[in-house]
Amino acid sequence: MRIAGITIPKDKRVVASLPYIYGIGPSLSRKILAKAKISENTRTKDLTEAEQDRLRAIVEKEFITEGDLRREVGANIKRLKDIKCFRGVRHMKHLPCRGQRTKTNSRTVRGNVRKTMGSGRKASGIKT
Repeated sequence: MRIAGITIPKDKRVVASLPYIYGIGPSLSRKILAKAKISENTRTKDLTEAEQDRLRAIVEKEFITEGDLRREVGANIKRLKDIKCFRGVRHMKHLPCRGQRTKTNSRTVRGNVRKTMGSGRKASGIKT
């Protein structure tokens, strides 16, 4: 089944397969299913054509998902960079911009750099 250009898995429950779409999380997935009057325990492969059409209509008309949402988020970040606000500068430097500490954490953002040394002495490989 395809919704918003994404093929969602057919063997999972619908409530767990809708979050495969960018912009839909677990809580929004439950709201969409309640609006479409579909049980959360239904498997994706067991949905009728009418139910699939209702889901597609709700997701595509009422929510911003996939490409449009990615474009919007990218534009927001670009705006922050253009006005050179604190968050924009942090984005430019590829550092966390929501107040996290950077001395010990954010290794993945900084490229997993470990600048501290051990004792400075290596064990010799030869027995004497």
